[in-house]
Amino acid sequence: MVSKTRLIVSDFIVSIIWVWNGALIKMFVFKVLQMGHDSRGEFMRQSLTVVSLFFFAFLAKVTKGASFNPLAVLSSAISGDFSHFLFTIGTRIPAQVIGSITAVRLLIDTFPEIGRGPRLNVDIHKGALTEGLLAFGVVTISLGLARKIPGSFFMKTWISSISKLSLHILGSDLTGGCMNPASVMGWAYARGDHITKEHILVYWLAPIQGALLAAYTFKLLFRPQKQDEKEKLKGKTD
Repeated sequence: MVSKTRLIVSDFIVSIIWVWNGALIKMFVFKVLQMGHDSRGEFMRQSLTVVSLFFFAFLAKVTKGASFNPLAVLSSAISGDFSHFLFTIGTRIPAQVIGSITAVRLLIDTFPEIGRGPRLNVDIHKGALTEGLLAFGVVTISLGLARKIPGSFFMKTWISSISKLSLHILGSDLTGGCMNPASVMGWAYARGDHITKEHILVYWLAPIQGALLAAYTFKLLFRPQKQDEKEKLKGKTD
């Protein structure tokens, strides 16, 4: 019980840090360094984002699984037992959402000139397809790296960070390339459009469907490693 409570609190805190991280990186590049939205400024911003992803990977390791993204915990929850699934959707994801909303509120109060988060720049169907495909891609990559494949923590985090960044860039002009319903919810709640059809369909239903599809597809293509190990041991004994 103590470990579960610690994980919920960690999700809440890490979600706050994630939202602040993205906003502060933009402010540092565009206001402090006074770089424009050209290739030089974007390169600096994306480079700092990659560095921050290493930091959050380290936090996840230290806290034994804390996450700021509902898609990450949902994909692992559906492969576990039903009690773990209920714990994830009933406590961990709400903690991430509340953390994101809290972070955005604090940001707006501290920096009133801050932006208002990602917005949908295409029609609702293209937006839903975009976020769904991006979620499918990022969850597939995460599940692949979670397997016991050769590579150090640094190499796996590097591959994950570059992949997430690439997918974000692909969808940034269309939906913001978010792949994180919780953080989008924080900004949408501040704007007052968190219960609109566009927000629910594009930033919640579509990415969740993409994440579930990725998890089920991965489960069909790659058997659990414990099952593989049992079959190997059985073959040796036979």
